Amino acid sequence: MSTQTSPLPTTLNPDGKSLYNASSGVKSSAYEQFPPPFNPNRNGFDFHVYYRQEDENEKQFARELHEKVRREFPELRVYKFWEKPVGPHPTAMFEINTFSPHETGALFSWLAVNRGPCSVLIHPNTDDPYKDHTELYTWMGKAWTLKTDILKQLLKH
Repeated sequence: MSTQTSPLPTTLNPDGKSLYNASSGVKSSAYEQFPPPFNPNRNGFDFHVYYRQEDENEKQFARELHEKVRREFPELRVYKFWEKPVGPHPTAMFEINTFSPHETGALFSWLAVNRGPCSVLIHPNTDDPYKDHTELYTWMGKAWTLKTDILKQLLKH
């Protein structure tokens, strides 16, 4: 966040709704690197794509989505296609990791229009995995209740 203390303008842009911001000529470093408290030794975000394993149509859609993600984003780390719940996740899923703000934005926008019936849990990776999954997360689609007791157990070890 900027440390400048001069007042921001209240002038509206030509659309009559949004506020005019004069360019400083320098973009935020958050476009290039994740800010604290991200853990610099981990990937920035996890995207967990959930599907209902008992619904064969949804399972097939998720399997095809998994393949599409791998083809569209070969530079990202994509995990195996789980056909059952694993860890704190209450339903079957697969996971995708992003390593930069640009990758995160690209995957987010792509999944927003391509995820179909699947839900997506998106969370950062800081030094507090419990908080990452319970406070700092966001969802696309239906929100699922995580098995937070498993997360608590992982933190004890």
